[in-house]
Amino acid sequence: MIRSIVAASAALALSTAVFAELEPGDTAPDFTVSGFQAGEPAEFTLSEALANGPVVLFFFPAAFTGGCEAQAASFAESIDEFEALGAQVIGITAGNTDRLAEFSTQHCASAFPVFAIADGMMSEYEVGLMMRPGWTQRTTYVIGADQTIALEYTEMSPYEHVDRSLAALRAMSDAQ
Repeated sequence: MIRSIVAASAALALSTAVFAELEPGDTAPDFTVSGFQAGEPAEFTLSEALANGPVVLFFFPAAFTGGCEAQAASFAESIDEFEALGAQVIGITAGNTDRLAEFSTQHCASAFPVFAIADGMMSEYEVGLMMRPGWTQRTTYVIGADQTIALEYTEMSPYEHVDRSLAALRAMSDAQ
């Protein structure tokens, strides 16, 4: 009995992610990443993008996995709302990066770019997925034009990331 409880506790500990260390009010680390939008090669540098307004940065575990497909589709379906709030949406992953060109058209509906995680980003943004080393946790950041984090949301369920991001952007807009 005790062995079962210990084993279950250990399994639970290994299945949870390392939760994001960056919090609202922190400065988002700058980065440059390469990936795809609408199947075409794309590059993104955070500091350059912030000159045009806030950025919604969502990390997802891997292209072509069920939850990631749902999350990408949800962001794509809401892209007009993000753009109306002046925000750019980007997705980043460490999993199945060889399939990002295809993922950018099929599940992102060519609405926003997806990128392979850059060296050092996993530790800087604390998005390593403990249950699947080498993949990224499902964490979303809303980053203001001043490079300050307005929202950090970590949850393996893909369904609240869009709503929480839009709420954070609206709150930022209302504060101005």
